Amino acid sequence: MTQNHSSEDSTGIGKTDRPESSVPQFEEVSSSSSPGHVDRLTGRSDVLLEQSAGDAPQTVDQVEWEERERRNQFRHVEGLGELRDVTEVEYRKIRLERVVLIGVWSNARTRVEEAEESLRELAALAQTAGAEVLDGLLQQRAKPDPATYVGSGKARELADIVAGLEADTIIADDDLHPSQRRALEDVTKVKVVDRTALILDIFAQHATSREGKAQVELAQLEYMLPRLRGWGGSLSRQAGGQAAGQSGGIGSRGPGETKIETDRRVIRHRITRLKRQIAQMSPSREVKRGSRQRSGLPTVAVVGYTNAGKSSLTNRLTGSSELVENALFATLDTAVRRTKARDGRLYVYVDTVGFVRRLPTQLVEAFKSTLEEVAQADLILHVVDGSHPDPFGQIRAVDKVLADIEGVGSIPRILVFNKVDLMEGAARDRLSNLEPDAFLVSARSGTGIDDLRERVEDLLPKPEVHVEALMPYTSGSLLARVRQFGRVTGLDYRPDGIMLSADVDDGLAAAILKESID
Repeated sequence: MTQNHSSEDSTGIGKTDRPESSVPQFEEVSSSSSPGHVDRLTGRSDVLLEQSAGDAPQTVDQVEWEERERRNQFRHVEGLGELRDVTEVEYRKIRLERVVLIGVWSNARTRVEEAEESLRELAALAQTAGAEVLDGLLQQRAKPDPATYVGSGKARELADIVAGLEADTIIADDDLHPSQRRALEDVTKVKVVDRTALILDIFAQHATSREGKAQVELAQLEYMLPRLRGWGGSLSRQAGGQAAGQSGGIGSRGPGETKIETDRRVIRHRITRLKRQIAQMSPSREVKRGSRQRSGLPTVAVVGYTNAGKSSLTNRLTGSSELVENALFATLDTAVRRTKARDGRLYVYVDTVGFVRRLPTQLVEAFKSTLEEVAQADLILHVVDGSHPDPFGQIRAVDKVLADIEGVGSIPRILVFNKVDLMEGAARDRLSNLEPDAFLVSARSGTGIDDLRERVEDLLPKPEVHVEALMPYTSGSLLARVRQFGRVTGLDYRPDGIMLSADVDDGLAAAILKESID
């Protein structure tokens, strides 16, 4: 992620020690050390803290006022420091940006456990983007403050925390209005990024194909357009001849367009070009997809929450040695891998982009092309991180997106809980009881892979036409296709030809009859 405030930039690698004198101290609520454990901030700002209901009137009872103050304190969320080492490998050394996470939650909308889990997911996203997470704070209030997201008093308190930790950036676990972001930056004096901007940054890092890069750029520009902000002289008028300004002289005054207006015009023009380019790439996708369909290759679409281990599982099922990364959204471009069934038939796995809660609308639309592969599949493999604290929340997030894809509802689906090697026996038993038809596997150790592969092959479409024909010895290429895409039940080599018995699809049946010896 790039820095917006050059005077405030201060990045470092790996160091997370906090200055003892300047960081507010936290008092433990309980002695629990579970992942959901939350500490309460007891340090006080020098200014009166703003409450979620606004400034307290003088007539409010002091006890009630103190209760409001206690309820609206920042909650420190633990366990945000590192991504778990799962089935993937470490793949890069990066210069880390130091960040503090901030979120707002309401009892009316969500439970504190869900808010904490959302902040942990935000921490994983931040680390994937190349950041070092220093701290995570939650604030309980009826709704986000329309001015500064957390309220002006809390914004000043947040500024003290950021300064004490020497952070470069604040990341909010919501989409911020441009005015909220600017106001929070003005108070804290560091860059402020919201959830959507963070996810877009990750997509920009991981897109590799020409189409993927174009789709990411389109999503970024559509997000950026209403958020343009002028700095200093960049708001001056742009005019023909000399630059605008008091000393510009004749020709520099009068009508022109501001720098922001120029930027908006350039961005709109670029958006139009990108949409045209992506539309031109669509026929290429259709040709590749149509080629697989014409060849009779059955297709298995692998879907799931980001970092559930989809690519690792696909590698294990196909015997591929493709490098996979311990990062969210490591797969952005659809990957197609071919493998062979027990009876010799070929079929393919299509590894798709991962899902996430509250996926930005710009990305849902931009990556519609990758999701189209799911609608064309013969079978869907829904992969879930079984070791995650909330696997069923991930399932709901994926199902919600799949429900918006036309034609997916009628496609057979297999639910797979991956990473069982990281789970305790009781947790595995719980998943088995709740989802008795699901498969519990480990892409790392190979546990359960053979049973899953057998089930996949059983659900793949079978050739529906049985043919028996005498084929000339010159039909070697056609017989090879029958072996690949059909099921050969008999071959008898005779002096006058090859007697073939096979189960094939309609297309191959027609080709066999055309070349057969009458």
